[in-house]
Amino acid sequence: MTTRRMLAMILVGIGAIGIGASQPVMAGGDPENGRALFGHKHCDRCHVPRGQQGAGPPIEELRRPQGEMELAGRLWNHVPAMFSSLAVKGVEWPRLSLPEMADLMAYLQADAARDPSPDLFRGQVILMRKQCLKCHSLRREGGPVKPDLAERREDYESAAAWAVTMWTHTPRMAEMATRQGVPFPRFAGDEMVNLIGLLRSASATPPRGPAAGTR
Repeated sequence: MTTRRMLAMILVGIGAIGIGASQPVMAGGDPENGRALFGHKHCDRCHVPRGQQGAGPPIEELRRPQGEMELAGRLWNHVPAMFSSLAVKGVEWPRLSLPEMADLMAYLQADAARDPSPDLFRGQVILMRKQCLKCHSLRREGGPVKPDLAERREDYESAAAWAVTMWTHTPRMAEMATRQGVPFPRFAGDEMVNLIGLLRSASATPPRGPAAGTR
């Protein structure tokens, strides 16, 4: 089965479930805790107010009204350059738990209500356009990197959970993309919410046909 046909079959199955059944469980955060964490994790050393000298984007660009998944996409874009910058300085990569990420996202004014409902067809287009299946697999179609994107995953359940996974693994993924000759994907606008909406729904759709290794 071709990848395009496989994706089309997944979308048909998803339609039977309905978008409402795949809405995420939101992990609300505390903006005041997030403000303290922004300083504790030394984010404020690079992200300073506009007009001051800082290594990263000014705090005003990070902290503004935005969707939660929109912010997750912006963090995804930012991680590789930040990782390289900290590595050059000999600074350890900051670790974040799920509650900490939720607090940081609240401080950065991310609000789930600002994200649109996921468009699964656009999510399919993004999956193909970003060349995700050159490294990863979806329903055992695609690259060898595990786990399969259609497996049930807790990190699909909220933007904060997904952002924590991305924060932890994106530096390695960027290195892998370089080895595979695949441009590191960048996300803008509602692209991340559409992609994760597709993957969340695919993970809730029962697999079609015999399982791998059975007859």
